[in-house]
Amino acid sequence: MTVRRLTVVLAVLAVAVGITASSVLAGQSRTQLATVNVTAKDFKFLLSAKSAKAGKIKFVLKNTGNAPHDFKIGSKAPTARVTKGKSTSIVVTLKRGTYKYICTVPGHAALGMKGTFRVL
Repeated sequence: MTVRRLTVVLAVLAVAVGITASSVLAGQSRTQLATVNVTAKDFKFLLSAKSAKAGKIKFVLKNTGNAPHDFKIGSKAPTARVTKGKSTSIVVTLKRGTYKYICTVPGHAALGMKGTFRVL
């Protein structure tokens, strides 16, 4: 095999490996985002999961209650406040541990809009 032919073969292999590696990495980033649906009712939260793996987690808040609600987990900023029938979401990166979540509307956490979420 000539040097030129060997160079072409190696270049083709490098491109093939690069495409495969980027495809795999793109797939990993999509699968690493866990989604937890949070339903806010007067005055409690219902979560679709009580835990998730460490990394990026998307919390989707839907308000089915009559009062406005938001969702705050750990020290992260809360979601926007939403009224009945509306939804919002936040994406947070969490490490392993246990995190408290609350509704930050005054008095709502005391009425039961709070809980703990485990990150594995």
